[in-house]
Amino acid sequence: MRLPAWLAQHLAALRTLLVLTVLLGLAYPLAMVAIGQIPGLASKADGSLITVDGRTVGSSLIGQSFTDADGNPVPRYFQSRPSAAGDGYDPTSTSASNLGPESVVDTIAANPDDSTQSLLTQVCARSKAIGELDSVDGRRPYCTPEGVGAVLAVFRADGLTGRITRVVSVNQVAPAIPFIDRYQGVQVELAQPGHDYVAEGGIVTPVRGDAPATPAVPADAVTASGSGLDPHISPAYADLQVARVARERGADPAAVRRLVSEHTTGRALGFTGAPAVNVLDLNLALDTQFPAR
Repeated sequence: MRLPAWLAQHLAALRTLLVLTVLLGLAYPLAMVAIGQIPGLASKADGSLITVDGRTVGSSLIGQSFTDADGNPVPRYFQSRPSAAGDGYDPTSTSASNLGPESVVDTIAANPDDSTQSLLTQVCARSKAIGELDSVDGRRPYCTPEGVGAVLAVFRADGLTGRITRVVSVNQVAPAIPFIDRYQGVQVELAQPGHDYVAEGGIVTPVRGDAPATPAVPADAVTASGSGLDPHISPAYADLQVARVARERGADPAAVRRLVSEHTTGRALGFTGAPAVNVLDLNLALDTQFPAR
């Protein structure tokens, strides 16, 4: 007996579903698992885990922070770059901050817990902190000495033109001191919590300041990667930390620098990407060769 057309179509769709389920839902995943257990691939398929004395301490593919219980850097270790993934290097919350170069004005609320920092202020604060930690010049263009974005809201009599009537340092509140006293002859005020000076008509005006054009603290030290999980830092950031790590461990800086060189990988395929240093691998090598005193 010939089946109705609608029923034949449904049976054909069901057979297709069953075949594809077996092929793509069972056979293909099992084949990939089997291939992943081939010698030489097994460790990568399992997450490139690193073990020390039988204890898993991390993965060579995922960064981690080397801080104490209060979130302060542990001086005897090389520090990783910032991470925007969860509370930092959280594989379940991999993400970037989504803040771009125009994020220069902080949101300063009456309740400090509701305040948010702009990308510029985050970069300024990190650079200042790294400068203090590693005894280098932490100044950056468009940053105040206290480590916030050096940004003014400039009010003019006729909107975008005319004489300046008011100037507010939008990222500084009392008891701070304005990073410049006057702007084009007008006294600079501190920001008041709860005010949106841009919405009130202020023209956002970053001030470069006298910081060097090429900061001593490299960019990867103050910005997070797109995934928030990058385990690498640049050789420049690693070199910046050598003196501190050597001092804390009572080691010869030249020996620590050689160790950094040994854990520096070149460009992928010889021409893509940039040289990088795996921080976890480097710190584990440090603990082996130069145990903390």
